[in-house]
Amino acid sequence: MAYYTDEQLRQMNFKRLGRNVKISEKASLYDTAEMEIGDCSRIDDFCIVSGRITIGAFCHVTPMCLLAGGTPGITLSDFSTLAYGVKIFAQSDDYSGATMVNSLIPKKFKDEYMAPVFLGRHVIVGTNAVVFPGVTIEEGCSIGAMTLVNKSTDAWGMYVGTPARWVRERKRDLLELEAQFRDEVRNDSL
Repeated sequence: MAYYTDEQLRQMNFKRLGRNVKISEKASLYDTAEMEIGDCSRIDDFCIVSGRITIGAFCHVTPMCLLAGGTPGITLSDFSTLAYGVKIFAQSDDYSGATMVNSLIPKKFKDEYMAPVFLGRHVIVGTNAVVFPGVTIEEGCSIGAMTLVNKSTDAWGMYVGTPARWVRERKRDLLELEAQFRDEVRNDSL
């Protein structure tokens, strides 16, 4: 995977760009002036990232993900991971037929639903899962592959299915591992 150089990333005029950020040259980024990316985060090949996006530290957006932040925005908190093919939408058209749809139609003929999406710390979203506008995935949640998340979750839950349903509590052992990791990172100074 070929990544943009630090100089190329600086020239993209991000709202905020942390240290040691890796973004594939094969990723498509739109509206970078609306994007904030924290230290040591990575965006891989064939991702499309657009609109108001905030990515914390040590986040990984794996290949073929779509983050459509639009105006409301999408936030990935520290240590969040999106597996291959995850799609997150902060806005959507009205599919009822009461209004017209698609981006080529002027807003006066449409009724879009727009609401921010928030992923808490240590959230992992599995392959090909879809997250709808207005959803909050609370800290520590894991979302199974191909899950449709159309409602907010409770913290530290494991969710699967279409629509997403809680299956059990997720272990919190990773919080101790995070503390150890942070100590090592401090000593190595990234």
